[in-house]
Amino acid sequence: MSVAVLTLAHGRHDHLRGQIAGLAAGSRRPDLHVVAAMDDPDLATVAREAWAASLTRPGARATDHDDDAQAPATTPRLVVVEVDRDPRGLPLAHARNTAARAAVEHGARTLVFLDVDCIPGPGTVQTYAAALAAPHPYPEPLVLGGDVAYLPPRPQGWADLQDLARLGEHRPDRVRLAEGEQRPEPDLTRFWSLSFAMTARDLQSVGGFCTDYVGYGGEDTDFAQLLGHRGGSLVWVGGATAYHQHHASSSPPVAHLDSVVRNAGVFAERWGWWPMQGWLEAFRQLGLAHQDPDGRWVVTT
Repeated sequence: MSVAVLTLAHGRHDHLRGQIAGLAAGSRRPDLHVVAAMDDPDLATVAREAWAASLTRPGARATDHDDDAQAPATTPRLVVVEVDRDPRGLPLAHARNTAARAAVEHGARTLVFLDVDCIPGPGTVQTYAAALAAPHPYPEPLVLGGDVAYLPPRPQGWADLQDLARLGEHRPDRVRLAEGEQRPEPDLTRFWSLSFAMTARDLQSVGGFCTDYVGYGGEDTDFAQLLGHRGGSLVWVGGATAYHQHHASSSPPVAHLDSVVRNAGVFAERWGWWPMQGWLEAFRQLGLAHQDPDGRWVVTT
């Protein structure tokens, strides 16, 4: 096996179904789909049923990656790994490392990380895989990032893949490139974990995600700092669009107050500066967090 898509999930079953429908309809299906089920024993059944349904859906006729239009469609192997919940929150960093380890154990050499909310576009997996396989001028380890378009609220179960490009809205502050374009990103704080890809070798070189982070916030910013510390590169690629399925959210993420403040402190201890400043300041204005006499952010009790 060569290419694996890695997904973390806790709940969001309908979003996982949408993602799997997109993977099945892509121009290049992954050889392996690894789902890290975080404290969700029902997820394995959901994923198996979703793949069975998607592989028989009209239009899900992706061919294998040899560019032979007559080649049989690839049927990805599904691997679900169980990840226990940490009392402090969902262990996102640990789950990503666990999924990556499982993918490598099953033969994957190219790793495509997709948030469970993301439906891949028709060329997302193919674009990532081809870009990582091709010669490039960038210092390694290398992380590739694709653009993300946001979908409006939809009825449960909707997965009309033909409408993704029409309905998805791109944020003006995010990089969006034409298919075939690439652009190095000098500001590693712009890395985000919704959709990215790298080789298993480069992930090992970076060292994986720091498992000191538990719950929401900080672990992806830390990962980008590790990438820079190893002398690596973040590069945006065109043609790897992912479509983010709508879910309720708030800014600042008040529901994740404790983990954001805690993880920001972990980051500050590791790197000497405070991330997520916009959220921390917003928490301060809401009376939810403040800085102690040493300048450390703490939750206001």
